[in-house]
Amino acid sequence: KIIFLPDKEIFDSIECSYDILAARMRELAFLNSGLEITIIDLRTDKKNVFKFDGGISEFVKDLNKNKKPLHDVIGFKKEKGDIIVELAMQYNESYRENIFCFVNNINTIEGGTHLSGFKTALTRTLNKYTEKNGNGNLKLSSQDAREGITAIISVKIPDPQFEGQTKTKLGNSEVKGVVDSIVSSGLGTYLEENPKSAKAIIEKALVAAKARDAARKARELTRRKSLLSSSSLPGKLADCSEQNPELSEVFIVEGDSAGGSAKQGRDRKFQAILPLRGKILNVEKARIHKILTNKELLALITALGTGVEAEFNIDKARYHKIVIMTDADVDGSHIRTLLLTFFFRYMRELIEQGYVYIAQPPLYKVKKGKSLQYVYTEKELETLKKELGEGISLQRYKGLGEMNPKQLWDTTMNPESRNLLKVTIEDALIADEIFTILMGDEVAPRRDFIQNHALEAKNIDV
Repeated sequence: KIIFLPDKEIFDSIECSYDILAARMRELAFLNSGLEITIIDLRTDKKNVFKFDGGISEFVKDLNKNKKPLHDVIGFKKEKGDIIVELAMQYNESYRENIFCFVNNINTIEGGTHLSGFKTALTRTLNKYTEKNGNGNLKLSSQDAREGITAIISVKIPDPQFEGQTKTKLGNSEVKGVVDSIVSSGLGTYLEENPKSAKAIIEKALVAAKARDAARKARELTRRKSLLSSSSLPGKLADCSEQNPELSEVFIVEGDSAGGSAKQGRDRKFQAILPLRGKILNVEKARIHKILTNKELLALITALGTGVEAEFNIDKARYHKIVIMTDADVDGSHIRTLLLTFFFRYMRELIEQGYVYIAQPPLYKVKKGKSLQYVYTEKELETLKKELGEGISLQRYKGLGEMNPKQLWDTTMNPESRNLLKVTIEDALIADEIFTILMGDEVAPRRDFIQNHALEAKNIDV
């Protein structure tokens, strides 16, 4: 029996989050098949029992539950010397990879030698199978081989060596060769014994390779256009004069009306404005070459300066505050979700480093006599109504364009008075699941989500 009591003199908060602990216990139950873990919150009587006899294969199934799998889960566990390697993987119809690595049940979010060994073995094995079965001369890259894959790699080793400040990257050099050997052998055998699944996997990778070539051509075309133009920055961007990215911020706004108010109301020294026309491309359903040929997304990528995917470099970010400022209505919520999906899928480090924010424009303007107040929540409005009593004038703001430049500055853009929400990722697994539900191809999970959470929605226009 182990009792842990956090010291309030050392920790900022001694309140434990049930959801975070439950997610970790669930993860541990997946990683150790057959182990039963019970978590009980004596503060609220919340309770969960986790037990997964299928282990990490069940973990992969769970991660893919809102996606369209191409085949059954491939899973095997092998031992070499004192190193145990367990793998479960399954391809789905999406365009992104989801690979999670564990060492002795520790989530190595920065990867390491076990991840390198897996990637090398995966690419080589698929290329070997492709050549052997006469699927053309197209050579698969590591990126092609990983498109649409969901995989869990769990390694048990007696003396793990971790690198980096956060100690979440495995450094044991011998592990790479062991994982490479075991994955090559296990996956090679599976492909030979399951030709139907093998065909689906290879076809997926070959289509990815052709799309990669299209993306390369789109990048080259984009670079040529940038070189030919007098300025590489998009024309619709109203940039700031500040040259230091740490002191600069950009507001991404919807439409010319809001863009006009924002441009007039901003502080030109450090605030840039980028208006977007309409709803951007849903990147959850598009490959990178489609993104690179989409005018609105291309303007956003160019304005931010970081590049995307393999070319992404956070050190090139032109602003250290990227503020999504959309209308307080259904369309505004949709555009915000589309932008967050793009950042999460293609520029995740911007979120992880705390660069992405959501502006909080007021919902109402409340007047009584000569006094005027802006209200940001329904709860705040109800309190104010009780305080002021009768005879109030109420205006509901649905669009940023309804505010004049001074009002927009005073309520939403002025660092002295505004309220920004910083976008964070507490759990990448949960975030991935939510984006898949909201923006993916499968309708049923989205319908269930809406039905379960409909009563939580506020200020939705009918």
